[in-house]
Amino acid sequence: MGGLPAWLLWKPDIVLRSSDPDYLRAVDSWLDVLLPRIKPRLYHNGGNIISVQVENEYGSYPACDYDYLRHLLAAFRARLGPDVLLFTTDGNSAAELRCGALQGLYATVDFGPDPNVTAAFAPQRLYEPKGPLVNSEYYTGWLDYWGEPHAGSSPAQVAQGLQDMLQLGANVNMYMFQGGTNFGYWSGADYKGRYKPVTTSYDYDAPLSEAGDPTEKLFAIRTVIGKFQPLPEGPMPPASPKFAYGPVPLRKQGAVLQLLDELCPGGPIRSRFPLTFEAVKQAHGFVLYRTRLPRDVWDPAPLSSPPDGVCDRAYVLLNGEYQGRLERDGQTTLNLTGQAGATLDLLVENMGRINFGVNTSDFKGLLRNLSLASAPLSDWLIYPLDVDSAVARGWPLPAPHAEGSRAGLGPALYTGAFQTPGIAWDTFVKFPGWSKGQLWINGFNLGRYWPARGPQQTLFVPGSLLSASAPNNITLLELEGAPPRPLVLFLDRPLLNQTVSPQAGAELPPP
Repeated sequence: MGGLPAWLLWKPDIVLRSSDPDYLRAVDSWLDVLLPRIKPRLYHNGGNIISVQVENEYGSYPACDYDYLRHLLAAFRARLGPDVLLFTTDGNSAAELRCGALQGLYATVDFGPDPNVTAAFAPQRLYEPKGPLVNSEYYTGWLDYWGEPHAGSSPAQVAQGLQDMLQLGANVNMYMFQGGTNFGYWSGADYKGRYKPVTTSYDYDAPLSEAGDPTEKLFAIRTVIGKFQPLPEGPMPPASPKFAYGPVPLRKQGAVLQLLDELCPGGPIRSRFPLTFEAVKQAHGFVLYRTRLPRDVWDPAPLSSPPDGVCDRAYVLLNGEYQGRLERDGQTTLNLTGQAGATLDLLVENMGRINFGVNTSDFKGLLRNLSLASAPLSDWLIYPLDVDSAVARGWPLPAPHAEGSRAGLGPALYTGAFQTPGIAWDTFVKFPGWSKGQLWINGFNLGRYWPARGPQQTLFVPGSLLSASAPNNITLLELEGAPPRPLVLFLDRPLLNQTVSPQAGAELPPP
């Protein structure tokens, strides 16, 4: 959600990034904590902070609320004083600057490599006839979306764009300079005609990789900077060591439905109709929705969701048997047969909230009621799952749940452990034959894996998470179906560019 906390949506009618009093109250309470820590570190107070940004690409957001920007300007001035340079950033078009800029805030722009940087800065000059040219986000690469090819840009192009800007005397902040990782549930999503969730890796094809290693792009950028100012003496720091720890077999602990007491110790919430994640105060992760078939269904009948009724994916089970899934901007109907009273479960996954442009409130869960053969379903039990706490308490669970190595379909938890040869080096974990899910190592949530869709095939595992002397515990939540021999494979390099088409299942070549 662009960094905004999910608890803002506990109030369902809040208008984010606007002069809505409830939103401004939350903003002010945050600035009351944050800005007093920044003030002593401002440049004119002897610190190293030369400017402070108050909003980001607000011109791409539909609200266009100047009262909100004026409130921010007054709030930052009141807490930081009159001397600090306050600024905004927007895309480099007059249309984006129109709603993103405000008198009293220095307007800067963002763009990637451009063959004509003078023209690229022209919209900024319309709003700031004097003062420095600033590209606040010079795009060195781009982010990846699940199911699309791995993004990237050529080192020569990025270096040339940087050189052209520096020759103009412009100021440049690179986005990203180092790639990163959306650990846990933190990867967001874009909305460009449809919901586009972002991968766990935010490698971004950046000058420094997700693992912090120098790339060809970094050396190209360094050469350009060397033309304008002296470079540090001595060799570049090398890449950190990596290690392929190899295959680790996993054991099925049990299906999610068998583990509800551990995953939802507080028990379910009863409701006639489904409640959203936000209504049950669940920020991230998973909620299980349970009801019963109201009548016998001998001929296949459609279980249907209205458009955008499932946010973002629902894994459907009938009497514990996996039936398939419903998906936002995807499949919204699934045919079922069963007897009256059969238990219908939907495990709903939050894949990340929209974080740019139209990031109006992105509620999660079952947003509208489901129907079976056009008849609305009712009388739901709603289980907000706290998988992370259950993982932190440690496995294995008591013996009744243990299912040995038998894999199978549907949401289930798997565990395993491995020891390193006395080292704790960075590594990358691959998921041979797995579909989609979440991975924890030593209780740390490494994020989502989805090799069945790609392009990302491995998750980055920082060595700081591993023990060089004790067993390293793995917990894996598989949502759709495990391979016949459940194992994960630790490699010494990432695989980020194998995209599988969600329609045809055909692998696309890397770009």
